[in-house]
Amino acid sequence: MPELPGGRGEFVRRIGLFQATALNMSQMCGIGPFVTIPLMVAAFGGPQAVIGFLAGAVLALADGLIWAELGAALPGAGGSYLYLREAFQYRTGKLMPFLFVWTAMLFIPLGMSTGVIGFVQYLGYLWPDMSRGAGDAVGLAVTAGIVVLLWRRVEGIAKLTVVLWTVMIASVVLVITAAFTHFSPERAFTYPAHAVEPTSAHFWTGFAAGLTIGIYDYLGYNTVAYMGAEIRRPGRTIPRAVLLSILGIMAIYLLLQIGTLGVVDWREMLDPNSVASSSVASAVLEKAWGRGPADAVTVLVLVTAVASVLTGLLGGSRIPYNAARDRVFFRAYGTLHPRHRFPVLGLLTMGVLMAAGFLLGRHTDLATVIQLLTAVMVLVQALAQVAAVTVLRRRRPGLHRPYRMWLYPLPSLVALTGWLVIYGFADRAAPGRHPIAWSLAWVAGGLVAFGLWARHEREWPFGPRRISEAYPDGGPAEPPPETAPEAEPV
Repeated sequence: MPELPGGRGEFVRRIGLFQATALNMSQMCGIGPFVTIPLMVAAFGGPQAVIGFLAGAVLALADGLIWAELGAALPGAGGSYLYLREAFQYRTGKLMPFLFVWTAMLFIPLGMSTGVIGFVQYLGYLWPDMSRGAGDAVGLAVTAGIVVLLWRRVEGIAKLTVVLWTVMIASVVLVITAAFTHFSPERAFTYPAHAVEPTSAHFWTGFAAGLTIGIYDYLGYNTVAYMGAEIRRPGRTIPRAVLLSILGIMAIYLLLQIGTLGVVDWREMLDPNSVASSSVASAVLEKAWGRGPADAVTVLVLVTAVASVLTGLLGGSRIPYNAARDRVFFRAYGTLHPRHRFPVLGLLTMGVLMAAGFLLGRHTDLATVIQLLTAVMVLVQALAQVAAVTVLRRRRPGLHRPYRMWLYPLPSLVALTGWLVIYGFADRAAPGRHPIAWSLAWVAGGLVAFGLWARHEREWPFGPRRISEAYPDGGPAEPPPETAPEAEPV
């Protein structure tokens, strides 16, 4: 793409398979399962909540195959922004990439804010007398600290992420080990009467809520796709990192969910005054090994929360940068830091919105934030990206695809069904919060903003459609493995 005035410089490809998988897994696991196990139990009304994690894994695998094909074929900074731009420019100009950036600037910081909410919840185990005001102050301080940590070169962050990933694995392994040393199969597998009745409307409402929570826990398998311009050998690395991270986290989640239910009675998780409802991992350690080990593992969980937010914000901040370079977003977002080579304004904007999302969740509830961010994400990113795979296969059959989706189009159909179920049941899963209405309002605002922007820039529909196929058909999109440099200019 053409260089913007001002000497922006380019990303370099420095992140390999191990670091890419670590980035994904740190973002996927993080604090998610430690705060959502009680939410999942509440959605299903019993230990059969494991169904939600299994359903989330199926949707993540199906959608992950879509990300793998698109990420390998179009390896640049921005992820979905690139895919929607390349697929839909022929009919609607820059509308779809503009709408994606508009929605991503909301749902990505909202997702990161849930990690900060979880951080404060678990901190409450170590600081039981913490007031609401003190908790708010801590969360805002953590948010600012993460922005400061990201104010550096990406290779330094990648090394830091591997360290944080190690801490994450240690915390999860310790919780799983403690759970299975005091595991009760009767407690884990004794379901309430009529727990699974596919003919019941109540079951499907709970299933949809559980599927939303499940896919929220798996979100992050696409982190490396957002950083495609910084991944070495992206045609091989991106698909492998996506699939390895999903399979690895799936195994971890199942062990964690079943092990937790075998130690903590699921009814305790529904009691808002119990430790298990807010700090279920700490409750497992306390019941299994005592208060001292529980405190130590709680500290590891706090570090894990920071790791997940850091990696998510790292990838998300690249989206407005790439859009600005392609003249689809405010040009100021196309500026890289002159020395450390990261997108400055994107990082700062998402940091501010993440702080706002944290305060929203603290003064409503975590489930509401999850339902809202998922509903906004489904409308523009998830559904449009399912269509983008098919559109590109038909319009660009010659596009170089180092990886092609297995069993196409079955994964696309599974992903489409899963996303429609999540969106269709969003209002029932969050009664009184109206996530569907809020998501439609946000997208409608994006349409208005696009109209104003397109008129000013003389873009479609107020000007001609400008077709720019940044990734040519035919030849490879990257150097062959034997000649790929260690740090390749993009």
